[in-house]
Amino acid sequence: MNYDIKDIKLADEGSLRIEWASQSMPVLNRIRERFAKEKPLEGVRLAACLHVTTETASLMQTLKAGGADVFVCASNPLSTQDDVAASLVKHDEIPVFAIKGEDNETYYRHINAVLDAKPQYTMDDGADLISTLHSDRTDILDQVKGGTEETTTGIIRLRSMATDGVLKCPVIAVNDAKTKHFFDNRYGTGQSTMDGMIRATNRLIAGTRFVVCGYGWCGRGLAMRARGMGANVIVTEIDPTAALEAVMDGFTLMPIDEAAKVGDFFCTVTGNIKVIRKEHFATMKDGAIVANSGHFNVELDLDGLKEITKSARIIRQFVEEHTLEDGRRINVLGEGRLINLAAAEGHPSSVMDMSFANQALGIEYMIKNGDSLEKTVYPVPEEIDREIAKEKLAALCVGIDTLTAEQEEYLASWTMGT
Repeated sequence: MNYDIKDIKLADEGSLRIEWASQSMPVLNRIRERFAKEKPLEGVRLAACLHVTTETASLMQTLKAGGADVFVCASNPLSTQDDVAASLVKHDEIPVFAIKGEDNETYYRHINAVLDAKPQYTMDDGADLISTLHSDRTDILDQVKGGTEETTTGIIRLRSMATDGVLKCPVIAVNDAKTKHFFDNRYGTGQSTMDGMIRATNRLIAGTRFVVCGYGWCGRGLAMRARGMGANVIVTEIDPTAALEAVMDGFTLMPIDEAAKVGDFFCTVTGNIKVIRKEHFATMKDGAIVANSGHFNVELDLDGLKEITKSARIIRQFVEEHTLEDGRRINVLGEGRLINLAAAEGHPSSVMDMSFANQALGIEYMIKNGDSLEKTVYPVPEEIDREIAKEKLAALCVGIDTLTAEQEEYLASWTMGT
């Protein structure tokens, strides 16, 4: 079996951590049990470009239980957990091509390694697999029947491809499922981002000015968690509706030009490019801490920062200190890559349970229905979304009400008034 990981000797440690994560993933475990019996993915070759974490390992085990031949690479150079990669190779016999800290050349070599398996389906987090297929690996594009996409950044890229008429296969937008973005993006990103920033810095959050750039679901979660730890939260936005919501949620709203001058902590969660730019770094106060929790590090204008940097050094693991000409220091965390995985372990497994349940059932749906789908981006079917929510409630031992026959009739009628 071909693979490229850091050290196979880490496998047993990784196996224990995978087992620990799996204990908080009851929905995915139930899917795995059904997949093992029914084998809905029998004979399917699947390439997955995801963060290689304990939770991802549980998803890969589920797909293999369903009969798939799975090939895995990392969706970010700093997000791989090397012991998990080793465990997947040794204990599950799943080819993995991922090493934490890999350079850009290795990153794309690994992407091409999983594509060399000539997959019929893809599973993306950031759309690098699909974009590589449509640019450098068009030789195998015709045999790809469809895929899934995990995150906001990837969906933006895929919808752009669909709009331009260049997307050559249907893709399910797992990110847009209610049981994904309402929970993973908000509670998962909120907690794991704070975890990463605190692990990297060991700085107190309470009493500081914490700037959240972007008030989508990830931004909402991060702002909530920062306020819960005692920060004075400032939100920056470009969308008037989201900005208004931030104000009515009790946060201070201001343009990034103003926030840059007063913030102690900064974190971008927008999915866009150069949100914090050279001119913003130039006005930050001494000791400012800057991080990104969006999928790509392009949210921070790191080249612009280098232009005004007199000297730079790694002062602490995951902390690069940039000293400007006047002596002010700007600290960039985790090379500007998504800090919750660069310096911490990513989302808690209990929220990834729902996200990866959507991935597993999304691929199953694509296999059953892909031939009838157009080459565009599709939502997760409502029945799958609702079933995952029901399964999660059952796992939490929480009950809900059901409609009476009279209530169902009322909701379906237009003749019943006051």
